[in-house]
Amino acid sequence: MKTKLICLFLSALLLSTTLLTATALQQTTTQQRIQEQLSNNDVFFDRLITNLLKLGHFPSISACIIKNTTVVWAKGYGLYDIEQQKQTTEHTIYVVASVTKTITSTALMQLYEKGLFHLDDDVNKYLPFNLRNPNFPNDTITIRMLLSHSSSLNNDSLYYHWLNYSHAPPIPWYPSPWLEEYLLPGGAFYSTEIWSNKYRPGEYMQYANVNFDLVAYLVQLLSGEPFYEYCNKHIFTPLEMTQTSFRLPDLPIDDVAIPYVYQNRTYEKLQYYQLLHYPVGGLMTSVNDLSHFLIAHMNHGVYNGTRILQNETVELMHTIQPPGNTYYNFHYGLGWMIEETPIGNHVYIGHSGDIPGIHTRMFMDQTDHTGIICFFNSDRSTYVKMFISTVIRNLLFAKAEHLS
Repeated sequence: MKTKLICLFLSALLLSTTLLTATALQQTTTQQRIQEQLSNNDVFFDRLITNLLKLGHFPSISACIIKNTTVVWAKGYGLYDIEQQKQTTEHTIYVVASVTKTITSTALMQLYEKGLFHLDDDVNKYLPFNLRNPNFPNDTITIRMLLSHSSSLNNDSLYYHWLNYSHAPPIPWYPSPWLEEYLLPGGAFYSTEIWSNKYRPGEYMQYANVNFDLVAYLVQLLSGEPFYEYCNKHIFTPLEMTQTSFRLPDLPIDDVAIPYVYQNRTYEKLQYYQLLHYPVGGLMTSVNDLSHFLIAHMNHGVYNGTRILQNETVELMHTIQPPGNTYYNFHYGLGWMIEETPIGNHVYIGHSGDIPGIHTRMFMDQTDHTGIICFFNSDRSTYVKMFISTVIRNLLFAKAEHLS
């Protein structure tokens, strides 16, 4: 009972903070002054973030704020290695979980621009096996459906496969033949729950990680390059992302945040691990590096004079696909979440991510050309932690309004 009361009190406290932040610019002069203090007073802001991390049991956060095409603020709080007392900075490297999907979709859309496929092509035109929902065997599954989570693949949990194999790519049996063994009836990892028996392909959005295993496989098949090498050559190197990789051995291990889970009133250290499904959630990068990528998407496909996508392609990726495509409280484009806020008519476009010991957020607000990135080295496994991470995201956007 005592624990529930504490959680209710914290939730009420955090809710009031969130509402104050979200509505300050549209309310009284007094509230405007409070927000200005929150945004401009670094000591007050730092204290608030530090206290929120403690309440949420997050050992650290690395964050940055972007306005237009420039990082205007970046900082780390807390420890990314508790045992060694290592202080987090904007250069600390984290596994970014499902934020990875924005990279994977960008890779495939680069090949789309080369005319190698059409979004509404049947995926079987390119795959070496026949992909169909056994419950709707005559319905075509298109590339657009994979990118928008509307292929009729079910909301899945791949943690068994994610965490029971830890190896840097290349992996001889991934993505193929693993995909066949997972998706096709009779496969070693197949289950009837993988496919929806209620919604036809293209009918409904249902977030399923395996869609992006398929997207990465298409990148590999269409480009003739291993997926991780394609991303190095066509995304990371052009965008000067020197602290970014799908391969842990290619990064300075001392700069990589250790993932933690908080339980039994203590932080339990997880071992560094590589995901089998690395194109789905295994990217490792810093907020400083990833800011280059987000700036490119905010700036019509260009970072520092280098174009990775055409403006029309970027707009397409940031558009709800298909119209009305909704999952819980957000819509989905092509590899990008689209969240419409009830206050202020803001539209946040980006992605969040969660795996054991990691929580991440990367979003842009098109209404005022701002963007935020924040990485935590603990997951949001409770409602309080989920709420606090949302409050911190909102505080970063609030701070952005008063930075130049």
